[in-house]
Amino acid sequence: MIDIYQFEFTVGKESIDILGHVNNREYLRWMEKAAIEHAASLGWDAQAYLQRGETWVAREHWIEYLRQTYEGERLTVYSWVSSINDSRSLRRYAIKRGDRVVCVGATEWVYIDFKTGRPKEIPDDVAASFAVIPDGDPRLEERGIVRLVRFSPHLDL
Repeated sequence: MIDIYQFEFTVGKESIDILGHVNNREYLRWMEKAAIEHAASLGWDAQAYLQRGETWVAREHWIEYLRQTYEGERLTVYSWVSSINDSRSLRRYAIKRGDRVVCVGATEWVYIDFKTGRPKEIPDDVAASFAVIPDGDPRLEERGIVRLVRFSPHLDL
């Protein structure tokens, strides 16, 4: 089981905005890519969810931009599940350039039934596939991820 998913890439020209740095929308795109790839690496790709008639949808995103990034820089995106309960899951992200965190984020995902479009309880086999990494876990500190996105406590799962 991959507890903290990560991928590395080099920022391309297509990610740069008129100010000469990475456009904010790119961070969300990279976060979504990490979430999808992490789930797929655990056996939950789009086809697996389609066969069940269920999937995850994003309810809310939170992103805190800490440092600008530029074309040609090498970045690492980290993603992990922070909590799972009922029909919701909180997934966190950190994006680093070398040893510096440049962005942190979180997404509240809701598990839904395709036919009704309504939330449903996360099946045990789906929930069991994802390790839950709580805030302050030593595995995060080992990777140099000590700053997590700040958002209203009432939204925390």
